[in-house]
Amino acid sequence: MSECLYEVVEPGIGLITFNRPDRLNAWTGRMGNEYFEAIDKAEADPKVRVIVVTGAGKGYCAGADMGTLQAIPTGDAATKGDDGPSIIEGRMQDEITRLSKPVIAAVNGAAAGLGMVQALMCDIRFASDTAKFTAAFSKRGLIAEYGMSWVLPRLVGQAAALDILMSSRIVMADEAKELGMVNHVVPGDKLMQTVMEYATELALNVSPSSMAVMKRQVYNDYGKDVSTASKEALRLMGESFTRPDFKEGVQSFLQKRSPEFPPVHPNA
Repeated sequence: MSECLYEVVEPGIGLITFNRPDRLNAWTGRMGNEYFEAIDKAEADPKVRVIVVTGAGKGYCAGADMGTLQAIPTGDAATKGDDGPSIIEGRMQDEITRLSKPVIAAVNGAAAGLGMVQALMCDIRFASDTAKFTAAFSKRGLIAEYGMSWVLPRLVGQAAALDILMSSRIVMADEAKELGMVNHVVPGDKLMQTVMEYATELALNVSPSSMAVMKRQVYNDYGKDVSTASKEALRLMGESFTRPDFKEGVQSFLQKRSPEFPPVHPNA
């Protein structure tokens, strides 16, 4: 059985589902391999305009599988096996920030440790009203792993990040929204419907090239001064005028019809 499912849903949504529900979708080397394979497929497929990630069953991703963690002191987890790379090697969650397509996390349950990092690296986060987050690292004798020390302060600020990281306390969905960890909190039975409606709106009515450039701007400009970012925006705006997306965006508005944008422009 696949530990990570992938399907393309109309009108252009790549749906990735962590699929170890009996273990609250705890992360394994095999799951990591299958997850990044799905990410690669979605990124390369011109039909896919938005990527949605969620978990099967009651959990989103409960972090690294405890069996894997127990093996680390013996050295057994430090080498590759049939199930893929260990949790201390292989591809990293920050790859999500460099994709050309928006990635939406539909957090349906517990997101802990590595699972919390993965959710926070996504571009937009919807959470069930029963979802909960915990860094967990400090209670395992670990550190802020997989880029958590980069992404969490950018979402919640330095003081709140240190509180969440050092205490490893549980943050429920409503507090996560107040802090800025998630964008929207919805009833659990409405989560996937709400997320898919949002993703459908992006897939049908938004320029893929615009989204790709905007995503790159937001991540790249965070550490720049405003003058540098503004000058770069002028250059990128000039490029956008040359793309078919601009012509189609204007014409569809004037003709009062839905736009028909092409896939992500190769030079976006």
